Amino acid sequence: MIPLVYDQINLWGKDDEFFLALLKRLKVESIADLGCGTGRWTTHLAQNGYTITAIDPHEEAIELARSKVDSGHVNWIVGDSSNLQSNTYDAVIMTANVAQVFLTDDSWKQVTSDVFRSLKVGGHFIFDTRNPLVNVWEEWEKDMSPDVAKDRISGDPLEIYTEYEGFERDVYTFYETVKNTKTNEVLVHEKMQIRFRKQEELDESLKQAGFSKIETYGDWEFKYANSESRSFIFHCVK
Repeated sequence: MIPLVYDQINLWGKDDEFFLALLKRLKVESIADLGCGTGRWTTHLAQNGYTITAIDPHEEAIELARSKVDSGHVNWIVGDSSNLQSNTYDAVIMTANVAQVFLTDDSWKQVTSDVFRSLKVGGHFIFDTRNPLVNVWEEWEKDMSPDVAKDRISGDPLEIYTEYEGFERDVYTFYETVKNTKTNEVLVHEKMQIRFRKQEELDESLKQAGFSKIETYGDWEFKYANSESRSFIFHCVK
């Protein structure tokens, strides 16, 4: 996640609408947005009247989030799942495939444990992740065209290039480069890694964390996921 361009290349979509609809169905009030990034989605929660705590380890992203309209209604924290307060939230949510950034079994176990601890009894853990059986990376690797954005301060045109290294076991590595096309200056070059876990593996990890009810929706519809779903949306109850 590169804060400089993140909001411009990740526009509002059906995933955002689905998450809002699910939260509305559940009639929750207090929410923790874990891995909130630049607050692109968090501020919509604030506009809908929820009590929000938003947590991300990326200090630059949190600084950007704090500058947005309605940011004053959010408790922003630079940190990780260990910063979640115990027995506090009606829901903890991770959007934008944040679940895939936890590369090791231990780091994922820590997150699920912290989330379980932080929820009230009957509270909800909601997150999305990509289905490894669909091989979405094959589509990524065919598209060599850059994304485009603008520098928020100067207005200069920017291009975002992605280079794909591929898999080591179930961890996929790629690199993102942001270039100012006016000056030809490389502004950011970052290594990114994500892990593709199977649905059954995630189910088991959530059961071990203590969640009593686990439902998995597919592709941003209120229908249960199957092996052909591109995205899994997990809804777990404490």
